Amino acid sequence: MLRVAVAAGLTLVMLRKSDPAEVWRVSIGARLPDLAIAVALVLVDRALMAYRWLVLLRPLASAAHVTFWPVMRIFFVSTFVGTFLPASVGGDAVRAYALARHDVPGAAAVASVFMDRMLGVLSVLLLGVAGLLFARDLATHPAVAAALIAALATCVVTAFVVFSQRATDFASRLLRLSPSRTVERMGNSIVAAVRSYARSHAELINVLAGSVGVQILRIVQAYFLGRALGIEASLATYFAFVPAILLVMLLPVTVNGLGTSQWAFVTLFARVGVPKPASFALSVLFVALGIVGNLPGAFLYVKGGVKQKAGQVPSQTPPTLGGI
Repeated sequence: MLRVAVAAGLTLVMLRKSDPAEVWRVSIGARLPDLAIAVALVLVDRALMAYRWLVLLRPLASAAHVTFWPVMRIFFVSTFVGTFLPASVGGDAVRAYALARHDVPGAAAVASVFMDRMLGVLSVLLLGVAGLLFARDLATHPAVAAALIAALATCVVTAFVVFSQRATDFASRLLRLSPSRTVERMGNSIVAAVRSYARSHAELINVLAGSVGVQILRIVQAYFLGRALGIEASLATYFAFVPAILLVMLLPVTVNGLGTSQWAFVTLFARVGVPKPASFALSVLFVALGIVGNLPGAFLYVKGGVKQKAGQVPSQTPPTLGGI
């Protein structure tokens, strides 16, 4: 509830500072062709995100039998359901639960989702560092610096868990402190499943490359949203600012980046002379675009819900990228 309150409060503060009437005027004047390009790009990035998860399942012997269509379906349904849950971890939990219904052990399902999420964080971090080449002084901004440090720490801890036996032993000792033997066994199983990626260098590089591609698509989406609103900032500006904004949105202080995204867009784009109403409208469209990307999952959810089991595959041909 505290994070919801912070998200609502921060959004309202930024809206008041941006002049609500002017924000509305800028928003309703958005150009449809540029909006359409952004929507098309978000559907492509969702398909790429589903593909990278499929690649992560291949190194897990207990999950390698799951085929393309069930993975795509689970991914899109979980992103839709996650829209209504309090954080991105909610959608991840749905994804792991749905995968477990396809005869995949729970530990393997959780490990695949965890690695997918962590490689996504690493890709944002890499582009955030690259963005500093365009705006080096951003590294000294308190919020951006905190986001960079938090993302770096998360990635370093994950790397230790995957590649270090000492980290595995330490995790096992911590789990022995749990009063529940079930929690201890499940925790050790998850750690072992995550550790299995230590030998899957090609798959990890493949997924990281796909994750970087997703983040580049998100930057280009923001660029076309900005064009739709009449913002004349260069593409290089978006490559400098959007990764930093994504890092700030990852900070666990609000719900799904609401509030922090509005603050970050308004604050950073003001550095290049973008008026507050336009940058606030851009932040809202950027968040809304993510919801649009979840809509294919709404159709699949209506058709089969979350609990569709293995073997319950629709008879029609799976949708292509252009048809999602």
